[in-house]
Amino acid sequence: MKFTFVTLFENLVSPYFEDSILKRAIEKDLLSIEFFNPRDFTTNKHSKVDDYQAGGGAGLLLNAQPLFDTLKKIRHTNPNAYFVFPAPAGKPFVQADAKRLAKKENIVFVNGRYEGIDERVVEEFANEIFSIGDYVLTGGELASCVMSDAISRNISGVLGNEDSLSEESFEGMLLEAPSFTKPATFESKTTPSEFLKGNHAKIANLKNKMAKLKTQYFRPDLYARSCTK
Repeated sequence: MKFTFVTLFENLVSPYFEDSILKRAIEKDLLSIEFFNPRDFTTNKHSKVDDYQAGGGAGLLLNAQPLFDTLKKIRHTNPNAYFVFPAPAGKPFVQADAKRLAKKENIVFVNGRYEGIDERVVEEFANEIFSIGDYVLTGGELASCVMSDAISRNISGVLGNEDSLSEESFEGMLLEAPSFTKPATFESKTTPSEFLKGNHAKIANLKNKMAKLKTQYFRPDLYARSCTK
């Protein structure tokens, strides 16, 4: 999998891949990342990439020309590139999207800034538009990091123990069951005794019950959907 980030601010993204699981995935050639800066493609002498909105309005937009030329370059290099635009108007990004996108060859995250991107760029290039929540960020880079992390976890070999994927939150429309470690008693609080007896069938059954209760308490909307499956 290759992640391509189209951004004015590479340093906001690159450090996220310099430690832990994603760093190891890059070292094992399971992932690669690259960056394109639209400023390198601008044709005006001042290298401006933004301008005032046509018809008025607060804030600046990223110009069409630098982004068009950047994305045409990427598309020419790799016709299979899949363009994802983070934006508040997009559909909510969920676990099913992460699993589906993990099968792509090259995902290109096109990151807006200021008041966003000239809509003609979105119309021409966007394969999908995603939102990571009902709030507004100063740019798309953070959302791109969130999505690339979630996608990476579903690429074979990235996680040390791939069995953990089947137990994670949102698998089967439930949150992950509560987890515990040693010691069995800490600050007068105890681990459920069934977890200490080694009967894996009973442990799995208890975890399923706890997952349902946790989902019902924290995410009644998700629990309601799980009951209809």
